[in-house]
Amino acid sequence: MTEKTTGASYAAAGVDIEAGDRAVELMKEWVKKTQRPEVLGGLGGFAGLFDASALKRYERPLLASATDGVGTKVDIARQLGVYDTIGHDLVAMVMDDIVVCGAEPLFMTDYICVGKVHPERVAAIVKGIAEGCVLAGCALVGGETAEHPGLLGPDDFDVAGAGTGVVEYDRLLGADRIRTGDAVIAMASSGLHSNGYSLVRHVLFERAKMSLEQHVEELGRTLGEELLEPTKIYSLDCMALTRTAEVHAYSHITGGGLAANLARVIPDHLHATVDRSTWAPGAIFDLVGKAGQVEQLELEKTLNMGVGMMAVVPQESVDVALTALADRGVDAWVAGEILDRGDHAEGATMTGTYAS
Repeated sequence: MTEKTTGASYAAAGVDIEAGDRAVELMKEWVKKTQRPEVLGGLGGFAGLFDASALKRYERPLLASATDGVGTKVDIARQLGVYDTIGHDLVAMVMDDIVVCGAEPLFMTDYICVGKVHPERVAAIVKGIAEGCVLAGCALVGGETAEHPGLLGPDDFDVAGAGTGVVEYDRLLGADRIRTGDAVIAMASSGLHSNGYSLVRHVLFERAKMSLEQHVEELGRTLGEELLEPTKIYSLDCMALTRTAEVHAYSHITGGGLAANLARVIPDHLHATVDRSTWAPGAIFDLVGKAGQVEQLELEKTLNMGVGMMAVVPQESVDVALTALADRGVDAWVAGEILDRGDHAEGATMTGTYAS
């Protein structure tokens, strides 16, 4: 009698199609909450559809696009088993890049890569992305969940996303609009956001031997809660500010720190100075610096130091801008100014010492 052999299958290779289908069903309700009137069709098609006839009201529409992830912050979410906030970080990283040029966020797609599909876990990640899209004013029109057994562990995952926005050509913000004497307005971050976590994890876990469950008096909560604080999404705040006051440029403070990101929107003949004494960075920044004996300049080129977005506005718009941001609950202040380049070799520099 010949022994029956079992043929190979996708499931035997580690890919569970039924679990993927279950994840899609669970996420549908959250995706639906992000829909804009321009979105056609529902979740499950091969492509997301957005009615471009909505752009007819523009004389010369420019499409703005961006893509990003959230870096090693996903490992904090994995360790804590908290999956419904990391999506806020993803939307912020993508859509706050798009709004910098003055564009209105329109829609976004996501990519979730997992070692093993746990439907509830994937749905929780998408829930966070959907909630972030609502906060950014954009639609989540589609995405992909990929299962990579053998490459990722059963609990490992990563997320990435891409977004699209639109801006009228003659309302495009950036270096061309900036003038000598403009004010630099800082908007407070909600914490570390989603940058520099490789440094943060090395310092706090490997060098200081701290744990995520550890309550840290200076933070007023556990270290894990602090590190998972969602990135603030500024998209709607920036759009509202642009409608209310004259804005010349925005700078999203992400990887590379405050000065380097601000320099990206400063024209070659001008220079931006940012006065550290105008704010006090949150306790988490001091904790990372002291625990790892990290030099100030290294901190500043890695972390946002308490500032997540900056706006460059003419002096006559400062009061209106600060009032508009305060009305939206955004903590903002004048942190610097635009000067002639002179002998400065860099586009933006930090001056003074941080307030205590």
